[in-house]
Amino acid sequence: MRADNTAHLIAAASRRHELARSKAIRAVRELDAAGTTVTFESVARAAGVSRSWLYTQPDIREEVRWLRDLGRRAPGTSVPARHRSSDASLLHRLEAATARNRELAEDNQRLRHQLAQALGQLRATATPGEPRN
Repeated sequence: MRADNTAHLIAAASRRHELARSKAIRAVRELDAAGTTVTFESVARAAGVSRSWLYTQPDIREEVRWLRDLGRRAPGTSVPARHRSSDASLLHRLEAATARNRELAEDNQRLRHQLAQALGQLRATATPGEPRN
């Protein structure tokens, strides 16, 4: 009977995947920091991964597209993207902050309602002559 090596194979594949991701992310950052045009080809070459694999990674794909498009709009700009703020990114950050504020306001309202109900129940169950909270 053969040993089941499935767990070892899965672990090895997971390690290879994470190594490839870290190489790709590092390549994107280094290319951007150097002021080099960031494209799928340049990232794949620098990271030692295939372009088709880069397209399967949603977060890396979006960052490469964003940096590539940003480089097309501002040719000759050697300022890394982390030092630039586009209108779209600022708008996205504002929308995210607004959504978070809305969630927190709803949480506060829900908690206030729960507190009011709990205090009402305490008062309703208190015996006469007992100090009320």
